[in-house]
Amino acid sequence: MKYINLILLVFLLTSCKSDKREESVIETEDTEQLMPQDTDTIQMIEGDGNVMTKSISIEYKQKELIEKKDQRSEFQRLIKEKSYAIQQPDYTINFKYPQLDESLKASNRNFNEFINDYYVNIKKTVADIETSKLLCDSIEAINFREDRFIDYKIYIANDQLVSVLFYKENFYSGAMHPSYSFDCFNFDLNKGVFMRYEDFFNQGSEEELLTLINERIVDKIQNSELYYDCWELSASDFFESKNNFVINDNNLEFYFDDCVMCPSYTGSYSIELPLVDLLSVLKKSNSNLLMADKN
Repeated sequence: MKYINLILLVFLLTSCKSDKREESVIETEDTEQLMPQDTDTIQMIEGDGNVMTKSISIEYKQKELIEKKDQRSEFQRLIKEKSYAIQQPDYTINFKYPQLDESLKASNRNFNEFINDYYVNIKKTVADIETSKLLCDSIEAINFREDRFIDYKIYIANDQLVSVLFYKENFYSGAMHPSYSFDCFNFDLNKGVFMRYEDFFNQGSEEELLTLINERIVDKIQNSELYYDCWELSASDFFESKNNFVINDNNLEFYFDDCVMCPSYTGSYSIELPLVDLLSVLKKSNSNLLMADKN
């Protein structure tokens, strides 16, 4: 275990782009080949000055996400914050999530039940953690610790539409930094139903929207020092994440898991598009909540 911390850091920084969608799992069989057993830790860090720079960038990127302002404080009457925490010797679970006040509208219960039953599923999370430990055949498995943290951002796009971003932080013992993944939900307050891509965008518009997103990414790469080593989205990655967006004021923001759009050490987890730039792909219908302010 002498070199496990360094090995995990090198693995995170070098494998992120080539294995974009892989879960952050410790692969000792692969990582052991990254550094000879007699390599000195100090010499390794001195030999790769980018390691510490990238580590700082990861911390900045994650801090920027966590501190990003939302609207929960502005809608305290509608939103009730809940939390759930479990502390065990080999894992920690800490979930924060919103509930909507059912006294204001009975259909808010649909939102609350979904979040409780299908998203904040503590039993499933515990089972996943215990399963991952059973799969580890190392004698050191007892020392393997996992921390799972979920928090959220919430936005009120208009008097009918609520957008929620959940960001999930997984941290494994021995790793330098946690990994992040995202889920976004858009809820119609009047109808009491969740909205999907097809409720907002024209049928078959995915290819055109992907082009708009990639144009914005390329612009970021060319004009921002923070987007070095980022890349355009593939069609498969976009189709998998096409429902992962929130609406904030007059902007629509797509979120992507670690290493889908940028490596963990640079760029951003999201790409933001003004609604005015999306008029060609938005449904021209009174039922489209994004067009409510445009008609």
